[in-house]
Amino acid sequence: RARREIYGKCLKMLEWLQGLRLWMEAAAGQVMMMPVYYAAPMMILVGAADSSLLSLPEINDIITVTRVAHNPIEVYYFPLFPAVGSVIGCLILYSLTRRGREFVTRRFHPHQLEFVEGLYRRYGFLALAIPALLPPPLPFKIFVAAAGALGYSRGRFVITVMLARTVRYYSWAIAAYFMRDRVLQAIEWLKAHFTEVLVVIVAVVALFFIIRWSLLWVRSRALKSKAAPSYTD
Repeated sequence: RARREIYGKCLKMLEWLQGLRLWMEAAAGQVMMMPVYYAAPMMILVGAADSSLLSLPEINDIITVTRVAHNPIEVYYFPLFPAVGSVIGCLILYSLTRRGREFVTRRFHPHQLEFVEGLYRRYGFLALAIPALLPPPLPFKIFVAAAGALGYSRGRFVITVMLARTVRYYSWAIAAYFMRDRVLQAIEWLKAHFTEVLVVIVAVVALFFIIRWSLLWVRSRALKSKAAPSYTD
């Protein structure tokens, strides 16, 4: 009975997070067209959600590029909004993981965590700065979680994430500013071929998981065959 109650609570939490994620995605779509005095706080909220417990892959980059392509004057200040939001979201995750390793080990695989911790010991702040600079599919949240679990300095953490994210979003904004016509053409093309693009993305993701499952299955079979006793001796 206790297990059922826990399972039910987990399902409710997942449903709530899924609903919040859908709302955030809808809000992100509105941010692209809002006046800047509304878009700024919404962009900070979307950035914070994406960098904390939710996952809205590349939404900050897409909104920044789209906004600057439609409003070139915003190249000077709009990238600061997703950067600030990202820092807030990272601080939330950082603060949660500082309470103990249990939260981290429940969310991330122990081998991945050990690998990231090794990078921190070897490269210091660069182990956080480089993932913060690069877009997906490079994972970033595990580096944030590891920073909290390892007791990484809060001040240095904030400065590193803020600088790296600012460079990242300003890079996208400057590229959109100088290639405005191409960006707008690409946006129109995506609108016209959205279904085809979505099908291709889903197919690629499905293929990735099929290949990954196949490799894991082959590896497990190989390990079982090695572990099986031999009667030939």
